[in-house]
Amino acid sequence: PVPTISWRRADGKQIPRKARRHRSSGLLEIPNFQQEDAGLYECVAENVRGKNIARGQLTFYAQPSWIQKISDVHAAMEERVAWECRASGRPKPSYHWLKDGEPLLAQGRVQLEQGSLTISNVTLADAGMYQCVAENRHGVIFASAELSVIAIGPDFSKTLLKKLTLVKVGGEVIIECKPKASPRPTYSWKKGKDILRENER
Repeated sequence: PVPTISWRRADGKQIPRKARRHRSSGLLEIPNFQQEDAGLYECVAENVRGKNIARGQLTFYAQPSWIQKISDVHAAMEERVAWECRASGRPKPSYHWLKDGEPLLAQGRVQLEQGSLTISNVTLADAGMYQCVAENRHGVIFASAELSVIAIGPDFSKTLLKKLTLVKVGGEVIIECKPKASPRPTYSWKKGKDILRENER
């Protein structure tokens, strides 16, 4: 006789309520398929003469989608810049980086790990447009950001100058010189018009 047909999940989970069964054609329809719907399904055909089972694996795939993008950065010379981008997708996306449209490779000051990029001691040559690329077999997406590297001449405007008075002859005096500058400046000291040179004192 014509068999009756039923559906079940081999992992013991319930078939989603949204699923529609077409008994006449033995068709199982799952609208709006999601990751939780994936798994091993069984079609059971049965009549008085016996039973047969067909199994099929449903796998969920998704193109990459951004969870975290990168944004523009303004950095002073010799600073450290760190970017991180993250994307979801099935299978899990892989990442690579571009600078001004060209592949960026890990070397020396430039470190790459998955979706993270770190540049140590940035220079003017590091300035440019960077792209984080996430891809799997179903798609590829790009996130772009610009790195601007700023050079700053020595600026003493925010340095606090103090008059120092010695209470005791032979005491020690420390005068700090910390101007805002990029790249890091070199220092020299003068007393009046005379250049101070290092000695035992």
